[in-house]
Order: sequence, then structure tokens, then C-alpha cells
Amino acid sequence: MGSGPAGYTAAIYTGRANLSPVLYEGMLSGGQLTTTTEIENFPGYPEGVTGPQLMEDLRKQASRFGVDIRTGIVTEVDTAKYPFVVTIDGSTQVEAEAIIVATGASARYLGLPSENKFRGMGVSACATCDGFFYRNQDVAVVGGGDTACEEASYLSGICNKVYMIVRRNELRASHIMQERVKSNPKIEILFEHQTKEVLGDENGVNGVLLRRNDGEERRIDVTGFFLAIGHQPNTEVFRGKLELNPEGYIVTKDNTSHTSVEGIFAAGDVRDPRYRQGIVAAGSGCMAAIDCERYLMLRGDIK
Repeated sequence: MGSGPAGYTAAIYTGRANLSPVLYEGMLSGGQLTTTTEIENFPGYPEGVTGPQLMEDLRKQASRFGVDIRTGIVTEVDTAKYPFVVTIDGSTQVEAEAIIVATGASARYLGLPSENKFRGMGVSACATCDGFFYRNQDVAVVGGGDTACEEASYLSGICNKVYMIVRRNELRASHIMQERVKSNPKIEILFEHQTKEVLGDENGVNGVLLRRNDGEERRIDVTGFFLAIGHQPNTEVFRGKLELNPEGYIVTKDNTSHTSVEGIFAAGDVRDPRYRQGIVAAGSGCMAAIDCERYLMLRGDIK
């Protein structure tokens, strides 16, 4: 389930192991990386690669090993039966001896039309992924929690200036993270401000229009606009069926991909609220495939 780096890597490994994998691509074929323009930190691409091209390469590699790639969204999973019964788009049913969940997590956005317009052209939800492209430039980070402070601190080592846009009159981050950003001369915290509009042109973002909580408006000139207000794991279909943590991420056992239900494995951002990197997701897809193969072998489903 899922067609990001985790899903495709799991498919490649299970395909090479002759496990007859069927991969359902979900809502976004290729996952979140298809919304990223240039990727420079994925191993094997010394000159960088676009997100869509990287995912197309992984898709072709999975197809090479006989993976049955299908369009569709998993809308129901019956974990009480074995083989498991998976419902696609509310109608088609498929039986599976094992399931690898690689449905990812979706970044939370503010919901502004301009934010969507400039996504990939200055608007990003991952400073680690895209911060390098804003070297020596001014950028803004939205959020007041630990993630926002971490993103701002990271960007301060690359960018000329970092604005933190915080709607409250205080940060929600841990004390140590608060002290870190407050003492950083390259970070300016704009308390009691909310984003009214992301500004830009055909070349991308060039500013942000802010509104103070008292109604006063101001513009800041930035070329990068980073969202750090959290992610939502795509696990709704498993609520009440798999063990999830309070944020909704799938809980896996020890250092494996095994979930609370035998025969169901999790890989990628759907189980990882911390790293959220393509290469980490790909690695966990490999883990899930190996765990899956060993599970089926022990059951006697494969020799």
C-alpha cells in the first residue's frame, strides 16, 4: 500500500523474491516526492534528480521485477480474516497473505490558495530536503513547536535570515529549543502573526503578507516559505485495527517493521515521525520486504 520510496523499495525486494507483490499507488502516484522539484541528497544521483524522475525510476525498477502496479486507494482492510481482505476504492476486493503499509504521512498546510500555487516554487514542508536551495537568502518558517525551532535552526546555518511566524505570544517548543532560537542572531521570531498570503510571481515566492493578531498587516521579503506545523500519517483505514501512537503513526515492534497484527508490516513515513527522508523510507521499505519474506517462509507459504 503506497507508492513512495518505501512502497516501491518494498515492491522491488518482494518482486525479486518472487512473492507476487501487488502495489496500489494510492492518491498520489509516487508519493510526496513527486511534489518536490530538485533532490540532491538521494544517493546515486551525483547531479541531483527531480522528484518525479526519481519516483519514475523506482517505478520502472519495480516493474522490471514483475510487480503488479495498480491504480487505486485502499479503503478497507479486514484484519480478522486470513488471508487478509483488502478493499480498493470501496468495491474491488483482493486477498493478501501479507500486507506492507507504506501510505506515508501528509504535511499539514495552512490551506491558502497561494500556498498551493507556489508549492515547489518556494513553498516547502521540509527544510532538510529543500533548505540548500535558499543558501544566503531570507526565508520564513511557520510554527512554534519543536519541529519549527529545529527547522529554523537548521536553516539559519544555510540562509542569511530566518523569520519564525508564530500565531501565539509564546513558543510551544521545549525550553532548550526555545533558548536556541531566541539566542540565534539570524532568527527573528514574529509573535502573534499569521500568514495572510504567500506572495510571488512566475519565478516563485518573493514575500509573505502577514497579519498581526491586532489586525495590522506587514510584508516580509523572503524567497522560501517553510511549513513546520506537523504531519498527518495516512493511517485512518487502520484505526482500531493496528496499534497507533497518539499522533496516529503505526507502532512497530523493536527495530523491525512488524506491527501489532501478525502478517502486516509498516514502512516509511507512516511509522516515522522523526526523520521523514526519502532514503530513510526506502531503507525501511527494504526492512519490511525482508520481514515479510521471512514471515511467509515460516508460515510455509513459500519454500
